[in-house]
Amino acid sequence: MGDQREISTLHRLFQAAVVLKGVDGILELIGGVLLLSVSPAGLNRLVVALTQHELAEEPDDWLVAALRHAADGFSMETKHFASAYLIGHGVLKVFLAVSLLRERLWAFPAALAVLALFVVYQSLRFVRTHSLLLLILTAVDIVVMVLIWREYRVRAAMERSRVASS
Repeated sequence: MGDQREISTLHRLFQAAVVLKGVDGILELIGGVLLLSVSPAGLNRLVVALTQHELAEEPDDWLVAALRHAADGFSMETKHFASAYLIGHGVLKVFLAVSLLRERLWAFPAALAVLALFVVYQSLRFVRTHSLLLLILTAVDIVVMVLIWREYRVRAAMERSRVASS
């Protein structure tokens, strides 16, 4: 009974992780589309307006300073790259999340490969930026990969059993 409960809990964790990745993909997609509609100067004004209160309370806030610096140096080329990246990344995540939740066996190795690429890319970026957020996102992706791998093994074993009994 304990084994079945553990499998059920791990399956629910897998489903929750995949749903969260899908929601993240939708948010990235929306963000990419919205980014296309804002000029670099407009984005800079928006960031200044959104961070003004925080900066007044804590003038040495490194996150606010980093956001303002990033917005200040935001070019059209950067805007187009960021938009394309967010839209592509979002579409891919949503597609894979839906396919995983529909238990398409091909989606499991595909999702593992895509997440492995994200982990490698994020790790390389971490080496350059030392961003704690990037490190946390990478750790989350690794946990999701473990859940996907475990679920894939269960699904593949069920498929082999079904084929063998046919």
